[in-house]
Amino acid sequence: MEERPVIRRDTHPNLACFTVDVEQDCPPYRISCHGMTDGMPRLLDLLSNLRVRATFFTTGEMARRFPAIIHQLVDEGHELGCHGDLHLDFTTLTKAAAATELRNSLATLRAIAPVTSFRAPYLRYPVDYLPLLIEHGLAIDSSLARYKWGPNHDGRNHVDGLQRIPASVTSSVLRFPSTMRAAWLAAQPGPLMLFVHPWEAVDFRRSNLRWDCRYRTGEVGLRCWKTLLAGLQVDGKIFVPINELAPLLAR
Repeated sequence: MEERPVIRRDTHPNLACFTVDVEQDCPPYRISCHGMTDGMPRLLDLLSNLRVRATFFTTGEMARRFPAIIHQLVDEGHELGCHGDLHLDFTTLTKAAAATELRNSLATLRAIAPVTSFRAPYLRYPVDYLPLLIEHGLAIDSSLARYKWGPNHDGRNHVDGLQRIPASVTSSVLRFPSTMRAAWLAAQPGPLMLFVHPWEAVDFRRSNLRWDCRYRTGEVGLRCWKTLLAGLQVDGKIFVPINELAPLLAR
C-alpha cells in the first residue's frame, strides 16, 4: 500500500472508516464459508487497488480455520479487530459465557496481531457487559449502530475509558443503487463508519436468504463498493482503521 497520509486534527471532517465483519456466510442462516474462500480475496484486492486501509472485525473461529487469510490482511496494513469467537449473540449469553467468548477469541487473534477494537455480532452487546471489554484490554467498541436503539444502546460514546464509535448504516445500504446509497450516506453525521461482510462479495441472489442479505450480492456488490469508496476518496475522504480514528476523536 502507498505511504500513509499525515492525519491532523483539521482533517477530522474528512475521516472515514471501512470495516469488515469476518464471519461465516450470513449467520445464523448459513454455516458455509464461501465468503472466506471466494469473497475475501476479491475484497482484499479491491482495498489494495484503492489503497484503503480497513478494520477487519474477525471471529476467532475464522482466524483458526483460515489463518493465511488473516495473516494476509494484517500484512497488507489492515487492522485486526475482535468479532467474538463463534459469532454468538452476546445478548443471549451469561456474563461468564461472554467472558469466555472474548477470552477464546482474543487468544487466537492476538497470536496474529495486536487487537484493541471490538464489534459484537449482530451489533448487539449488553451495556452491563461493557466492563468485560475493558478487562480484556479492548479500548474501542463499534457495536453501536445509528439505525438501532434499545436497551443495549444507551447513547454513551465513552464508558470508563472505552470509546464507542457507531456504525453509520447497515451493510445492505452499500449495495443500493448509487442515488439511493448517496442519499442515505449524505444524511449521516461524520465520521462515516461503513461495514460489509466477505460473504456479500459472493452471489447469493438466487438463494433463500432474507432479501436484504441476498440483494445485489456478488459482482454487483463489489462494483457498488468500488464506486462508493472511489467516489468518497474523490470527495476528499481519508480512510483509516478505527484504531487510528479513535484517538483523534477523543481529543
